[in-house]
Amino acid sequence: MTATVAPTATAVAAVKSKVRRGWTEHGLLFVAPFLLIYLVFLVWPTLLGFQMSFSSVNVAGGNDHFIGFGNYAEAFADPRMWRSLWNTLVFTVLSTIPLVLLGLVLALLVHHLRFMQWLWRLSFFGPFLLPSAVVSILWLQMIYPPEYGLINGTLGTDIVWLGDPSLAMWSVVLTTVWWTVGFNFLLYLAALQSIPQHLYEAAAIDGANAWDKLRSITLPMLRRTTALIVVLQLVASLKVFDQIYLMTGGGPEDATRSIIEYAYDIGFTGYRTGYASAVSYILFALIVIVSLAQLRLFRKREEVAS
Repeated sequence: MTATVAPTATAVAAVKSKVRRGWTEHGLLFVAPFLLIYLVFLVWPTLLGFQMSFSSVNVAGGNDHFIGFGNYAEAFADPRMWRSLWNTLVFTVLSTIPLVLLGLVLALLVHHLRFMQWLWRLSFFGPFLLPSAVVSILWLQMIYPPEYGLINGTLGTDIVWLGDPSLAMWSVVLTTVWWTVGFNFLLYLAALQSIPQHLYEAAAIDGANAWDKLRSITLPMLRRTTALIVVLQLVASLKVFDQIYLMTGGGPEDATRSIIEYAYDIGFTGYRTGYASAVSYILFALIVIVSLAQLRLFRKREEVAS
C-alpha cells in the first residue's frame, strides 16, 4: 500500500489561487459585453455631459468654447431654474409620503387577506406595468376632462384639474401615486412574508393585540425595507419628467415644470446644450446629497434602535 501524502499549505494555496484566477478570467469574459455597453452608453455620455456643462456648446451650430463655471453661475441666477427646482421638490414631498404610506397599508391588507390574494396583487401592481404615455393619456382623456371626466362626473363639478395652477401639481401627484404605488406595495409585501411567524406566535402568547404586533414587530422588521423604499422613491420623484411633460407640458404658468423638463426645453428647444448640461448636473448633485443624507439618517436610527 502506498501512503497518502497530505497536501501542504503552499500547494493548497497555489490551487486556490489558480482556481480564483480562472474564475476571474472567465467571469470577465461573461461580463465584458455588459461592461462595454455600460461604458459606451452610460459612463461616456455622463463624462461628456459633464465636460459640456463647462462649455458654450450649442446644437444649432454656435461657437463651442470653454467658459468655466459660466453656465453654473447663470443657472444659480436664473429664476426659472429655481422655480422648476422648487416644483420638483414640491412634487417629491407630495408624492413620496403617500407612496410610502399607501404602499405599506396595501401590503398589510393583502398580507392578512385569506382569499383571492392573486387578484389584489394584480390589481395593486398592475398599473405600474403600464407605460407613462398610456397612463397619461388615460387620465387626460377619462379622469380629468372638465366636461365628461370621471372625477367631475362623479362630483358634479366642472373643475379644470390640469388647467388650474393651484390644482395641476396635485393632479399630477394623484396620477403618479395611482401609477407607481404598486412597486412599493410589492417590496413591502415581500418583506412582510419574510418576517418569521414565530415572533407573532410568541407575542400572542404574551397577550399582544394586533396593534402591539404591528408596533413592536412588523414596523421594526420593515425598517430596512422602508429605508430602501424611501431612497428609491426620493430619487424617482426628483427625476420626474414623463407624466408632467405629457399631461401639462410644465404648465399652467410653469406651475408643474420640473427641473428635468426645464433642462429638456433649454437643450432641445433653446439648443443651449451646455447650459442644459449644467442644470442637469445641479439636479445630479442634489440627488446624491439627498440619497446620502437619507441613508445616513436611517443608519443612525438603526444604530440607536439596536
